[in-house]
Amino acid sequence: MISAHLLLMFIVALIIVCALPGADMALVMQTSMSRGTRSGFAAACGLALARATHVTLSACGLAALLRNAPWLYEVVRYVGAAYLTWIAVQIFRAPAFAMPEQEGVAVARPRRADFTKGLLTNLLNPKALLFCSVLLPQFIRPEAGSVWLQVSVLGVLLVAVCALFDVIYVLGAARIAVWLRRHPLAQTVQKWAFSSALIGFALRLSLD
Repeated sequence: MISAHLLLMFIVALIIVCALPGADMALVMQTSMSRGTRSGFAAACGLALARATHVTLSACGLAALLRNAPWLYEVVRYVGAAYLTWIAVQIFRAPAFAMPEQEGVAVARPRRADFTKGLLTNLLNPKALLFCSVLLPQFIRPEAGSVWLQVSVLGVLLVAVCALFDVIYVLGAARIAVWLRRHPLAQTVQKWAFSSALIGFALRLSLD
């Protein structure tokens, strides 16, 4: 089994990565601000499923395939960049916030679109898959027992720690939204900021 020391180091590494600004953080915060906490949590659930998928694919060796097939990596990379750009445009065109009297209608509406955005935002980022394939092996020790069990433990921790940060971002963004509803100019700035951030992440994904 993985030692407590290695597990602690792994968790610290995850905390550092999750605290860095990225497309996932921008999507969760924007969704929570503009559509409410339930939509934010739906997007976070999509991100969690995508991360679990990346862990599974890494364990199955798909990350190695992406490294050895540059054309496949490029296809996934550009599709992911295009998708982030599309989300940025949708954020800019959409109304900033649902008014309080509309929130009941918003809650009743299916959250599949928010879930799908979270899922595809992370799933179409090949760097997330490669990150898993690079990070996980650093904390696996064949002599410590079943490699699959170690991968499973690390994968569960990865999904759990990232999900915890998503919850923090959702709740924090929801509190910020209360203030933004009273300041129309700040709403406009917020839309421009998140749209620009997602476009920036899309450019970085397509150019790196």
